Amino acid sequence: MVFARINLNEYSNRVLNVIKAKFGLETKSEAINKFAELYGDSFVEKEMKEKEIRDLINTCNRHFAKYGRKKMSLKELDRLCGM
Repeated sequence: MVFARINLNEYSNRVLNVIKAKFGLETKSEAINKFAELYGDSFVEKEMKEKEIRDLINTCNRHFAKYGRKKMSLKELDRLCGM
């Protein structure tokens, strides 16, 4: 946890108060964290958890075990996409 002392302008203060009310939060710190959670992805990618990475690797391994490195033609892809 990081502690920070910040100065907010009137508009930022109102935005945080609206976020607090909308999501039923108790403090402005929670509101800032919620704001970062909602809009932070457009600036910084979240790190994947170890379990997610293992699940992704396992899914890829199962796919390769079932299908190998079979390639799909453009016609097959179009048919699959309903085109």
